[in-house]
Amino acid sequence: MTTFTKPLDPELRKRLSRIQYEVTQHEGTEPAFNNEYWNNKHAGIYADVVSGEPLFSSLDKFDSGTGWPSFTRPIEPDNILTHTDHSLFTSRTEVRSKQAGSHLGHVFDDGPAPAGLRYCMNSASLRFIPVEQLEKEGYGKYLALFQRDSKKVAG
Repeated sequence: MTTFTKPLDPELRKRLSRIQYEVTQHEGTEPAFNNEYWNNKHAGIYADVVSGEPLFSSLDKFDSGTGWPSFTRPIEPDNILTHTDHSLFTSRTEVRSKQAGSHLGHVFDDGPAPAGLRYCMNSASLRFIPVEQLEKEGYGKYLALFQRDSKKVAG
């Protein structure tokens, strides 16, 4: 990935939809079961809507029953930052993108094995790149993940 410089606030307001801006820049939360990717079953990766940092793969996505896209792990752990969030009268672990500092969602310890993690993300903070578009969009290195997966299924 090339060097990323986060745009200034006025530019972000122009580039992002209202919900994307509120979620990524002001720790907002979109409605459960009423967001773009909670039920997306297509193969591909999810990147930060602000910076384009690759964050999650559909191969690690699962139906958590929460109404938000949930993943067992990040595709690039170095692109994820976490810290303790004390809002809403409880402690949670907030997840942000490293380069843009976008609020993505939270990670919980109630996910499936083996790690037991549930990265509960806001669709508004993500951009989905279908597997067919990975090369064209500059994410060609992730094609191998999907080729390996199809060989496992076939074999």
